[in-house]
Amino acid sequence: MSEKLSIKNSILLYGAMSLVVIASNLLVTIPINNWLTWGTFPYPFSFLITEISNALYGPIYAKNVVYLGFCLGILLSFYLAPLKIAIASGTAFLIAQLLDIFIFYKLRNKGNWWFAPFIASCFASFIDTLIFYSIAFYGENLPSLSWAMGDFTVKLVFDFALLYPFRKITRNKISKYNKSPV
Repeated sequence: MSEKLSIKNSILLYGAMSLVVIASNLLVTIPINNWLTWGTFPYPFSFLITEISNALYGPIYAKNVVYLGFCLGILLSFYLAPLKIAIASGTAFLIAQLLDIFIFYKLRNKGNWWFAPFIASCFASFIDTLIFYSIAFYGENLPSLSWAMGDFTVKLVFDFALLYPFRKITRNKISKYNKSPV
């Protein structure tokens, strides 16, 4: 049985992606300590949203979720967040999410059910962190290297923890769309 794409599911996925991007961009400017900002916590959910979209509806639909989430998120971020944060976020988000889709698609039938989402999220999390922190806090006297290390560590923990909701949502739902090219 393949998951039917409904307007409700589309609104949920597009809205969730936009909300995650906006929340992350606003919260990244609020440090918790020298290792973390509050923006670290909502962002890993973007990879869960992308991977659910990819697993249920295929890579083309997942890319559409990323593009729309990117557009809505970045437009509001330009209005609500500092310019460097919006630019860093948009660049890192787009590259990392498209990488996640590509890796997930290539690995989707290899190994156990958790292999593709976990490996894709880990690689994409690393790239996202590297790009974001290289741009967002360049030249500023902030603990951006320690924030990046803390951010990546939390993302890895979330990449593992979010396997459970991924499995619950996608279990027994085979996508006919996963035969489409990336």
